[in-house]
Amino acid sequence: MRGSFKYIFWIFCCIIIISCKQNSDHNEKKIFNINLDQGLTSMDPAFARNQNAIWMTNQIFNGLVQIDSSLQTIPCIARSWQVSADGLTYTFNLRNDVYFQDDPIFKNGKGRKVVAGDFSYSFYRLIDPKVASSGGWIFSDKVKDQSSFIALTDSTFQIKLVRPFPPFMNLLTTQYCSVVPKEVVEHYGKDFRSHPVGTGPFKFKYWKEGEILVLLKNEHYFEKDKKGIQLPYLDAVKATFITDKQSGFMSFLKKDLDFYYNVDGSYRDDILTKSGNMSSKYKGKFSLTKSPYLCTEYVGILVDTNLAIVKKSPLKLRKIRQAINYAIDRSKLIRYLRNGIGIAATSGFIPKGMPGFDSLAVHGYAYNPALSAKLLSEAGFPDGKGLPEITLNTTTTYKDLIEFIQGELTNVGIKVKIDVSPSASLRDLMSKNSVNFFRGSWLADYADGENFLSMFYSKNKVPYGPNYFAFYNKEFDKLFEQSYYEVDDEKRFELYRKMDQMVMDNAPVVPLFYDQSVVMLQNNISGYAFNALSLMILKNIKKD
Repeated sequence: MRGSFKYIFWIFCCIIIISCKQNSDHNEKKIFNINLDQGLTSMDPAFARNQNAIWMTNQIFNGLVQIDSSLQTIPCIARSWQVSADGLTYTFNLRNDVYFQDDPIFKNGKGRKVVAGDFSYSFYRLIDPKVASSGGWIFSDKVKDQSSFIALTDSTFQIKLVRPFPPFMNLLTTQYCSVVPKEVVEHYGKDFRSHPVGTGPFKFKYWKEGEILVLLKNEHYFEKDKKGIQLPYLDAVKATFITDKQSGFMSFLKKDLDFYYNVDGSYRDDILTKSGNMSSKYKGKFSLTKSPYLCTEYVGILVDTNLAIVKKSPLKLRKIRQAINYAIDRSKLIRYLRNGIGIAATSGFIPKGMPGFDSLAVHGYAYNPALSAKLLSEAGFPDGKGLPEITLNTTTTYKDLIEFIQGELTNVGIKVKIDVSPSASLRDLMSKNSVNFFRGSWLADYADGENFLSMFYSKNKVPYGPNYFAFYNKEFDKLFEQSYYEVDDEKRFELYRKMDQMVMDNAPVVPLFYDQSVVMLQNNISGYAFNALSLMILKNIKKD
């Protein structure tokens, strides 16, 4: 009995020693811990339609090109490219040192070299109706068919467009345009969403949906830093899925997380002053950075008088729409409802941070209740007398913001009723031009003003396009189409400003604020790349 006890004792000691050794090894590893509070739907880049999917696919996959912190398009797998004089043919020269991550499907389990044919397959996959990719819009109206993607040689890839599209290189930086290996995709089928294989700085290791995701360093990654050191610096990325925002933030405060994104209303006053600075309570404990985010929050107005609901609405009158724009104190909204997060949208619909943005070139609407009252009077409704009540549609998440707007409009005599719907229901109504007055937001898919102006282009009418305002203007359309043939960026930006000003003058929309992202990092984290698309780039992160 005594000998048996001694044996058990030594086993117990060994377990403790091994455990300590494992913990020591674990502590030496540089693991970046994040939380994805909105869950994760897929890691297949063909379905990278929301922020978390975009963030994670950006760690596992690469495309021909990528963006830098100033949103310029720079080389990635394509080391260089040429564009034909007519803007229809793009030819890419590929690196010869890029390999897919190891997977049992490859010969001997070793990832093979990426060739031009892989891009032909990956890009056609986006428009293949059998795949039904949410990224089909990337190429659907820009190429003829599968024959538009040509592998001239293993290292030369070509795309032929049916018409010029100057922002095309920006478009190619989206995660939809990542390269995937045909044999692996076809082997796993729909399960590729949870078994991704790419070329990126991190490779997939483990995903238990709703609980944990683990990515490991890709030891064969092709990019190096300026000193010639191979990226990434981190050994792993671990994501949790805590859905409660306050619980997630508490995990960050306990240093269980290295990164936390955005400030929820439930603890906003605790972290930020009304002017948007970090409260003294947390100064020095972690870093907090606000930066431009290419997203415009707005209230939309249906303006096509051929629609029955517009004919019956006072919103059909431009002066009423302009009066609404002047009645809202956007700076007050940002200060008291958002603790200084956001920039008052007084310079058009295209947000600050977008290349070509010029706050002095486009004149929007600053707070001017006196001018608002004057416009109401000129429209035949002095002090709002005789003006029918207007219904403003929103969702539960934005009820406080809409109630603020309701109060501002009431102050000038515009009576507003709030109608709260589930997000899916409101989107459905907007996509059918079935609501006169509605809250919305537009987030950039790529860094070009065309992405925002496309919402006002006649041919983008719902349900197939994002023209929720039913704004149809021949002069605007002419400039929009002209911009497709302008290859000089500055001249194209000038066209964008003219179009943005036309939108402001006609007032089918009430831009509220240009959003900002808020990133919180532990003090031992460096190298986080801030950009106005709020794209998470982890290959340059260092953890001390």
